[in-house]
Amino acid sequence: MAERLLIRALKGGKSTKIVTLNGKNMTKMPSMLEKLPGLKTLDLQNNRIPKVCSEISTLTQLTALNLGNNLLEEVPEEMKYLTSLKKLHLFGNKIHRFASGVCDGLQNLILLNLNNNQLTWIPQEISRLKSLTYLSINHNRLASIPRELCFLENLSELQLNYNQLICIPKEMNFLKKLQKRLLVRNNIESLPEGLCDLFNLRILDIAGNVIQMFPPGFQDLKLKEFYCEGNPLFLKQPVNAVKHEDIWSLQEITSRLIMNQLAEKNPFLMQAIEWYPQVRNIISQGRKCAICGKSFLTVWLECVEFIPPSKNWKISRNLQLVPLRILICSYKCFNQRDPNLFGIAQV
Repeated sequence: MAERLLIRALKGGKSTKIVTLNGKNMTKMPSMLEKLPGLKTLDLQNNRIPKVCSEISTLTQLTALNLGNNLLEEVPEEMKYLTSLKKLHLFGNKIHRFASGVCDGLQNLILLNLNNNQLTWIPQEISRLKSLTYLSINHNRLASIPRELCFLENLSELQLNYNQLICIPKEMNFLKKLQKRLLVRNNIESLPEGLCDLFNLRILDIAGNVIQMFPPGFQDLKLKEFYCEGNPLFLKQPVNAVKHEDIWSLQEITSRLIMNQLAEKNPFLMQAIEWYPQVRNIISQGRKCAICGKSFLTVWLECVEFIPPSKNWKISRNLQLVPLRILICSYKCFNQRDPNLFGIAQV
């Protein structure tokens, strides 16, 4: 049957635009494809193909390629020659690596589906997929995401469900066009503050992680759907706790002095700091106290503020209050806090 369909396609020659050989029990990709230079769509899903043939590199007009549910072990190098490709489906294979240079020629790729594979890492070169708007790598073994993925400025949907992710790059705020982000069933402990800069984000699903609270400003996101069930979110259950005196290191005291003087435009320090790149690097990690607005470096009180979720959000059924992470520079400020702000107690 597959041979008959292919012969029929070959008779069409340059006029053949679509070839569908879905579920034909094929064990190799037909090399005769090179005789179809005008091919636009090639569907070879649900076969037993372990590698692509070199002749596929001649299909420079191909815009859609489906190799889902085969036996591929890598994202093949030959893909880089498919310069017109817009949609690439590689789901349901045994892929555990990207061939070197595979991202180089895929400048027009819009959709990449790598669901149900065995990937443990994503190469930094993924940032070269400048046109990518949809990326799905569900059900893999990813433990981390390269910061370079956050440079895909046209990305609007990112799915990373059912992996082994622990954290999200702080550069997430560069994904300005992101509208949908799915991170279900990972091991994520916290979300970066840059998430709150994603003003186009409409759907966020972080169900089944180990998140306890959200970054400040989270409540201002213009979400339509937000799901967080299965996370050990902090609960509003006040208890009495012992307060300790503030004890700061010399570096903390000095850093606070420098940062706050720079904030006041101290001319001497503003000029002198240019000569000390190490100091600049240290104080660049500074944060601002939510109470007094002054800067601090590494010593703070981690607090939580509980706010009701936006009425515009479609939310998890049992979500009544959203816990926001708040940092305070000292117990002095802690004692001046709003009554809805709580310290985090070990109970």
